[in-house]
Amino acid sequence: MKKRILKLSLWLIAGFALLFLFRIAYSYAEKDVYDGDDGGFGYLSGSSITRKNYASDSYKFKKEDQSSGGGAMEINMSPVEVSVSQKYEKTATIGAKSEDFEKDEKDVKKQIKSYNAIIQYEENTGNKGNRRINLMIGVKPEKFDSFYLVMKKMAHTKSAEITKVDKTSEYKALNAQRISLEKTRQSLVELKKQTGKIDEFVNLENRILEIEGQLQDLGVSLGDFDSENEFCTINFSMYEGKIVKQSLIHRVKVSLEWTITYYYWVVIILLLIGAASFVLLLVVEKLKVLQAIIRKLNS
Repeated sequence: MKKRILKLSLWLIAGFALLFLFRIAYSYAEKDVYDGDDGGFGYLSGSSITRKNYASDSYKFKKEDQSSGGGAMEINMSPVEVSVSQKYEKTATIGAKSEDFEKDEKDVKKQIKSYNAIIQYEENTGNKGNRRINLMIGVKPEKFDSFYLVMKKMAHTKSAEITKVDKTSEYKALNAQRISLEKTRQSLVELKKQTGKIDEFVNLENRILEIEGQLQDLGVSLGDFDSENEFCTINFSMYEGKIVKQSLIHRVKVSLEWTITYYYWVVIILLLIGAASFVLLLVVEKLKVLQAIIRKLNS
């Protein structure tokens, strides 16, 4: 019995040691931890930017022309090329963390300059060791994809996404509103040529000034859609974080805690399996005895 207990103890110790060594070896394969607060890592959280960048694109497709021909029953089915213009807003959001913040910041601005992009908004926060920079970058639509791939390689990218939203209907609505206001203003200007009371002329002039103010606001909004100001947006956010090297004592501590926890559950599971197997064997033996008794009674 003593030999069996000693042998079982040695097996348990060997199993514990193997699991502990495995966890130690695995800790060296883990990535080092970054020490730095990402602040929730939401781009420009708490900042309100009204600047929008829009771009345009043209599509051509063939459509069957079903107009009537010369005869009453003759229909022309020849394809007709149709051009469609689209206004859209395309935005990429990139979040990154940096160990060498100053170097990565210089590299980012160097790439912005090389692509002839424009920094439309810049926000710098935090002190050394916990700095953060947020950039809103306008880039020409034809350079957007390549610039996006380059910016993803800056520092260590944590998140990246692209969003494209159609703005054609909004652009058409602004144009229709402008035309309507211009017609209203023209009608009011014509009314000024007629005779009337002074207070009526004052109210009329105030209404004209109000419409002109609305037209100016519309002009600013429509100016964003102008082909000369076409840009796509790259929202780039980067925070500073230093790599923390794990010491040997820390690795041993974490590995020991992990091994004790999981080895405890492994032993419990093995005991439960053993107990269940023992009970099952007893049931099987009882059934065999019962079957033997039945056979004797039948004989």
